[in-house]
Amino acid sequence: MIALLKKEISQFLSSLTAHLTIVIFLAVNGLFLWIFSGDFNLLDFGYANMDSFFMLAPIIFLVFIPAICMRLFAEEYKSGTMESLLTKPISIWDIVFSKFLATNLLILFSIIPTLIYFVSIYYLGEEIGNIDSGGIIGSYIGVFMLCSAFITIGIFASSISSNQVVAFLIAIICNTTIYYGFDILSNISFLQNWSLFISNLGVASHYSRMSKGVLDSRDIMYFLSVCFLFLMLSRSVILRKR
Repeated sequence: MIALLKKEISQFLSSLTAHLTIVIFLAVNGLFLWIFSGDFNLLDFGYANMDSFFMLAPIIFLVFIPAICMRLFAEEYKSGTMESLLTKPISIWDIVFSKFLATNLLILFSIIPTLIYFVSIYYLGEEIGNIDSGGIIGSYIGVFMLCSAFITIGIFASSISSNQVVAFLIAIICNTTIYYGFDILSNISFLQNWSLFISNLGVASHYSRMSKGVLDSRDIMYFLSVCFLFLMLSRSVILRKR
């Protein structure tokens, strides 16, 4: 497992795509939060908090994470290394989980530089330090849980196809559906009696609470369940292909 994790991290570090995607992610965040005028601009918002960042993050991650995940299994299929990997004395679960952990570490390294936004707001407030630090920490946990869910969906999409572009598109469609789809369904008139239940099936309602710094065990269990479900689906797909 450790050897597989090191292999995945090494591949990420040697990949120009991974570095480029991280740079683009940070650049887009910086432009929308500090440069471009609009709903996400922290200076225009006028309050010493990071709500704009936590509202913008899911939109960017809907594309950013599929771009990172699309090569995970698709490249293995295309290059033929998947066959040799499956002949080694390691379980399919170890293969899937090592890719999940490696991608999580990469995303974590991408998120860490955004802490500079927190430091900037901390000192830019009318009173230095007048910011809800505990709430922001909780919100960052929510972002990380959201990323983990998107990563497992990206891994599942990559396990389906040997074409990276197809895997990328499948991941975007699945992520968008699980994030926005259930909220849209809950607003349909004849489903109003079930609106709360339907809304809670989607990622958006759970992330919305966590992005406000509210850490509820039910939301955490929801994200862990989504991660486990898609990791098991990926394992099943690879097992069937073998």
